[in-house]
Amino acid sequence: MHLHFVIHEHFEAPGAFELWAWQAQHQVSYSRLYQGDTLPSNANGLDMLVVMGGPQSPATTVAQCAHFDSKAEQALILQCIEAGKFVIGVCLGAQLIGEALGAPHQSSPEREIGKYPIHLTAAASTHPLVSHFGDTLEVAHWHSDMPGLTSEASVLAYSEGCPRQIIQYQDRVFGFQCHMEFNTDLVQQLSDHEDFSQADQQPFVQTPDALLNQDYTHMNGMLYIFLDKLTAPTARGLHLDSADL
Repeated sequence: MHLHFVIHEHFEAPGAFELWAWQAQHQVSYSRLYQGDTLPSNANGLDMLVVMGGPQSPATTVAQCAHFDSKAEQALILQCIEAGKFVIGVCLGAQLIGEALGAPHQSSPEREIGKYPIHLTAAASTHPLVSHFGDTLEVAHWHSDMPGLTSEASVLAYSEGCPRQIIQYQDRVFGFQCHMEFNTDLVQQLSDHEDFSQADQQPFVQTPDALLNQDYTHMNGMLYIFLDKLTAPTARGLHLDSADL
């Protein structure tokens, strides 16, 4: 399997997604946009596209950030979806999936930075790809926006601060507003680029010290199981649209 990562900033690295791909001995390629890499010209040769997060929003223009072309990324996402590839978006990546499918991103009710529980929706409790998460799962968060919802989208998980944490857009297309890929190194890098000056006034923002003292290995393991199930031969032929949930 050939996975391609779109990475917007060095401090928004693939983390556990990348480690899973290496351990599974998949072919891995990258568009490190912050280094001047280009996007793939089309979906040919790709089996999975993973679009990572970043400080940008889908509304950020090339004039505002020269290495980020929201429309070009949306076009690549749509090509991959139409070609039947696996597509996963994380944070900004999830919002770009929604935008590509005609669902604009929105502001989240709360800014979330920290490790907080997500709750599976009733429909997701028996979903073959996420039911192993249990009713609640502690995961990492780092956002103030959230993905838009298409008419076919199904919300699989929410948190107290954000109603759209995991979204299934189509049978092979998932958006994660939360960050199950984080590890301590990534959290340290993100903390170095974040403004915590208003943290004491925001109920879902933890301090850098609290963030660095968290254990992220369990949520990483839950992500690995999700990816194993998603890409298993039996799952590849299983249609899992919202009507089946």
